[in-house]
Formats: sequence, C-alpha cells, structure tokens
Amino acid sequence: MPRTREVGPEEAHGHARALYKLLFGDRNPVEEPGTSTGTPGDWWTVTAAVPDMFDHIVDGFNFYRSPNRKLDPLLRELGQTRAGYVRGSQFVYSQHMKACRENGMDPDKAEAIRAWSVADCFSPIERAVLAYTDALVLQGGRVPDEVWDALREGLSDEEILEFTYITCTYDMHATMSKALRLEYDNVEDPIVEIAAPDGAKLDPMAVVDHVE
Repeated sequence: MPRTREVGPEEAHGHARALYKLLFGDRNPVEEPGTSTGTPGDWWTVTAAVPDMFDHIVDGFNFYRSPNRKLDPLLRELGQTRAGYVRGSQFVYSQHMKACRENGMDPDKAEAIRAWSVADCFSPIERAVLAYTDALVLQGGRVPDEVWDALREGLSDEEILEFTYITCTYDMHATMSKALRLEYDNVEDPIVEIAAPDGAKLDPMAVVDHVE
C-alpha cells in the first residue's frame, strides 16, 4: 500500500471528486481501487490529500495535452517514456509505453526506447531528444554541446522549452511514485542482503587472503 494516506470521495475536494467520478465511476477508490488501464489509481487518492498540489498536477496534464503545444506528441512521449525507464519507475514507463502507441508510434520503436543508443530505428531528431532526456534525468541537466546542437537542428526554442518542462515534470512524477510507493511502483526495494549459508565466513572476501 502507499506510504501516505489515501483520501476517499467523502473527504476529497470538488476537483478531486469530479476526477474520481471519471476514473472510478461510483466506486470509492480507496476501498475498491482500479482504473480502466489496470492501475490501482492511488496516485490520485494520495495526492488529493493536498488539494492545491492535486490541482497543480492536473493542470500539468492539461498543459502537455493542450492544443497550444508546438511539440510533436511523439517526441514528447519519447521523453516521458525514457524518463520513466531510466528513473526506474514501472508506473511512468508502463503508462507512457501505452501513450506511445496511442499517439501512433510503431510498437517496435517504442520497445527500442530502452536501448535507444544501439537502435537504428530512430531519426536524428528522435535520437537527439533521447540523448537530451538522458542528460536531463541521468546527468541532472548537464547537457553536452553536441547534444544541444543536434537538438537545435530539429526543434525551435519553444519546442525545446516545452520538451524540457514536460520531461522534467515526468522525472519528478517517476521519483514521487517510487518514493511514495504508488501505482506500479508499490514494490519492496530489490537491493537487500542475501543471507549466507550457515557457517559461512562473515567476510565474503576473506578467502582471498589465502590465495597464493
């Protein structure tokens, strides 16, 4: 379950109740979770605990889906999906793999996002936005000039700004989802100590001392 409390319809503010109705129908999503895409839906029931934050998140979705955007939706989805993958968020990656296909991306190209640097299916501008995404997420915004120059070959300043904002927003969403254990990121940390057999030396490298 999530690490922070969930908010049911009886406690939720008006905007949250309206969105609950769209996503969950007449069900109480805390008691009967589940959305049409198969997710639990607890991203919404948790963030509703802070109403103005909830509204800000919804506004962010409205921003990137707005007809005012100049950025190609397929490039946008490359950034969002790659951000989810490299940040290690099953939730963001899985949801935006679906969005890639919904926006007309070839399924094989969507699958290649995970290992884009050795794939030959991406155009020069697609490779540029994927490299830029890695610089944003993995390098904290440290963008090599060569990546920036490639980006500028295919995108306007406005498109770059939109891409940067949206990709960084989804890096944040991925991080939040993992930290709070929401949706598909509600998993135990896989990095744990594996117990040694009974009687084994406590220092696993102690045997090296005896190698001649």
